[in-house]
Amino acid sequence: MSGGRRVVLVGGHESRQGGCLPELIGSGGAPVHAPGRDLQSALRPRHRLVAVPMTLGRDPDLPVVTAQTLRWAARDREPGDLLLAGPLGTTEHLVGWIRGAVTRTLRDLPGERAVLLVAPAAGPEPDADLFRVARLVWQYTPIRWVEVALSGGEPDVDEGVERCRRLGADDVVLVPASFVPAPRRADARTAGPLLGAASLAALIRRRAAEAERRWSRDGDDGLAPTAHGHGHGHAHEQGHEQDHGHLQEIPRRVMADMKGEESHVG
Repeated sequence: MSGGRRVVLVGGHESRQGGCLPELIGSGGAPVHAPGRDLQSALRPRHRLVAVPMTLGRDPDLPVVTAQTLRWAARDREPGDLLLAGPLGTTEHLVGWIRGAVTRTLRDLPGERAVLLVAPAAGPEPDADLFRVARLVWQYTPIRWVEVALSGGEPDVDEGVERCRRLGADDVVLVPASFVPAPRRADARTAGPLLGAASLAALIRRRAAEAERRWSRDGDDGLAPTAHGHGHGHAHEQGHEQDHGHLQEIPRRVMADMKGEESHVG
């Protein structure tokens, strides 16, 4: 609950329409819905709620379609009954979380290492964005190779592992670049989830609390169409807006985040 409202999570392609979130969040977590009709079914007339778009930054459409559903349901509601929180994270956060997973997994591992970022295929733009994320991880992490594999797309995991081996990697580490766990293989290591259950729960509470403060302070429920043109889908709290800084500032910003509660990984 947040401010007397239920918290609901909305999952898109980064979580297989929310299907893999319950296992990550654990028992007692907020209910999860896919955007559209599934979310609409959760909007019962007497429920006041805040919806958190569960994107790590590679699904800018998720806050938009969530807002559309909430706006439709809010027509017969009291103002402020339905709030839209900012997205869980940005691609800048994602770079930092991946770097943390790489550091934990490869600590004290000798030899030439390659990281293979794995996420479900989602379409040309989000898939291309994953290659951008991989480039940034490589830029700011002491790893010789950072490659990309798309589950259900091209290159797939088999192709990705083979490429890493051809490049000369002694070890290949599969790192999830979404909420979907990376596959386990006999010929590669597999990193765990980017965020542990406690860290994920803390971030969800933070986003819900930001939405509550925005409504109390500005009367902004987050549902206006103009709130979703920023690229990450939401004009949200000042502290979170600062996370959207220029890419050349990623090392400073990401490392600061990783030391704070937002990027604490468990």
